[in-house]
This record gives sequence, C-alpha cells and structure tokens, in this order.
Amino acid sequence: MAWNEPGNKGNKDPWGNKSGNDKGPPDLDEVFRNFSKRFGGKGGNSSSGQPFSSGAFIAIAVVALIIWGLSGLYTIKEAERGVQLRFGQFIGEVGPGLHWKATFIDEVYPVDVETYRSLPASGSMLTSDENLVKVELVVQYSVNDAYSYLFSAVDANASLSEATDSAFRFVIGHNNMDDILTTGRDAIRRDTWRELERIIEPYKLGIQIRDVNFLPARPPEEVKDAFDDAISAQEDEQRFIREAEAYAREIEPKARGQVERMAQQASAYMQRVTLEAQGQVARFELLLPEYQQSPEVTRKRLYLDAMQEVMSDTNKVLIDTKNNGNLMYLPLDKLMDSSRSNQAQEEPEVERHINSNSATTNSNSFTRMPTDGRMSREERARQGRD
Repeated sequence: MAWNEPGNKGNKDPWGNKSGNDKGPPDLDEVFRNFSKRFGGKGGNSSSGQPFSSGAFIAIAVVALIIWGLSGLYTIKEAERGVQLRFGQFIGEVGPGLHWKATFIDEVYPVDVETYRSLPASGSMLTSDENLVKVELVVQYSVNDAYSYLFSAVDANASLSEATDSAFRFVIGHNNMDDILTTGRDAIRRDTWRELERIIEPYKLGIQIRDVNFLPARPPEEVKDAFDDAISAQEDEQRFIREAEAYAREIEPKARGQVERMAQQASAYMQRVTLEAQGQVARFELLLPEYQQSPEVTRKRLYLDAMQEVMSDTNKVLIDTKNNGNLMYLPLDKLMDSSRSNQAQEEPEVERHINSNSATTNSNSFTRMPTDGRMSREERARQGRD
C-alpha cells in the first residue's frame, strides 16, 4: 500500500513527515546530519558546527590530490611527438619518454612523426592529345611538424588528398598518351611531386612528401587491344634498334681490323717493291764498270743468265736438225717426268719469274713434240726449210 493512500495508518512519507497531510519539502539539515552520522564519525555535528570533521576532509583532499597527480602521468613513444596545450594554447612539443601534465589544465596529443604514410590517388583523366587514360598514383609522406599537422587544417590528410588529385590531373593533362604509357613515366612522377609540393606549401600542413610512385597506366577497356598492339610495335622497334646497334658494334671492329691489315699489307708490298728496285739498281750499278770494260762478254753473260732462268721453268725441248738430218729417238717424256718429280721432291714450292717478252718470243720458236718423243714429217720439213 502506498504511503499516501487512505487507510495507511502510521506510515510515514519518504520525506520523514509523521503524517501524510504535510506536503512540504524535506529538511535538508536533517538529511546532511544523517549523512554525517554515517561518514563523519560517532556524533552528529562536530564541535565547530560543521557537518564533516577536518580530518576526514583532509584525508579526502589528500586522496583526491594523489589521484589527480597520478592521472597526469603519460608516455610518448619513440616514434611520436606530443603537442601540449594549456587551456587550449600551444606551449610546446614533448619528446619521447614518461611525462606529467596537469589534468584538466593541460592536454597532450601524440603524433607519429617517423612512420611513412601512403595516400593513393586514381581516376580516369584526359590527356593533352584528348585521350582518356586510367592512372594510379601513391604518395608517401611523413609528419615533420606535429602542431601544424593537427591544427593548421581541419584534416591534413584530406587536404593532402585533394592537393594530390589536383596536381595529378594537372600533370596528366599536359602530357600525351604515349608518354604516359611508355617513356614519360619518370618525368610525370617528378612533375607530380614538384607540383604537389608547390600546392601544399602555403597551407603549412606539417607534411613532407617522401616519394611519389606512378603506377602503370592503362587505356580504357574498349580500346585496350589496340593500345596493346601499339605498345608491342614500339617495343619491337626498340628491340630492332638494339639488335642493329649490337650488330654494328660487332662488325665495325672487324672492318677496322681488315682495313688496318690491308693497309699494312700495302705498306709491306710498297717497301718490298722499293727494296727490290733498289737492289736491282745497285746490281746494275755494280755491273756497269764491267760492261764498260768488256761490253760483249757482259752482254752475253747477262743473256745466258736470263735464258737459263726462263728455260728452267719450261718443259719443252728444242732440237736443232738443220745440220743433222738423222734424229735419234730419246724417251724425252719419261726423262722430263722424272726430272719434274725430282724437282717437286727437292723444291715443293718454287717462285717463278717469267719475262713475258722472252716467253712470248721463245714460245713461237719452240716446237711441239709428240708424246712418244718423235717429230712429225711436216715439222721436220719445216725445220729443214728454216
């Protein structure tokens, strides 16, 4: 039964009223006295009239102070820097280690300043030659100023993302599709890096760009096959050029060596001919005094020496039948074969010096002999007439 219902005899209300007819508020002094009786000691009011004793108050204050002091301890990791604020005002950065701050007065925000962070960027962009290309980019950055990173912008990461997209589209829009897909990738990466640093510099985001990685670009799927063929043709062109250069590097030394060898052979031939000519001149100069003393003997000697040199290389035999009509049979073919075999065994290689004028003249005066060594009747008659 509720305390204020009719028939509830003697039940007091929750506020301590003896009868249910009293509707006034509770007595706060009595509530505090009851509370002090439970926590303040044996008696109710102290001698000074305070609801709490001084010892209890000091104990509570000491405990609260200890709790407050311990709550201010914090640790900054090795890779972090702490941004310390006092009543919302920046007072400095805190290095790694164990530190203390005044709770409810100071605030410290740790920021990782050594870890490299990645920010991807991608999209379909229009090139300078009005082609559409799908490109991807990854920016690696780190925090070099913790306070600027936290408070210079609402969200430094979002600001960097927007700046990256702007710089990337600007660079792609100023390059043609062939450079983006093939040879100009490194230049695009460097240009994007430089443009991104230029954009974020006025905002002082406390961020330092560490690297920009330009991932392989690709054309739209509708024209991918045609672009693959074009790229294959360019790669084949470069391969053929390299093969031609390698072939040229291989042939050129050989050609230079051959030219050098021919030049040395020509030089050696010139020297040999010059020395031979000088030797012949010296020999004739030595023969000149003898010729002046006895011209006939010297002329005949020179003639015989020349004829001996010329006739030593021929296999023809001359027989004078003018004064002798009888011809004795001789096995000239066998004799000549044996003499040639002996010469081949003794001198396998013989340098022949044939005077063309003498050979021509003597060949007309030689008479062909049959294989059996006998002359025909017409030849004997012709020689008789001569």
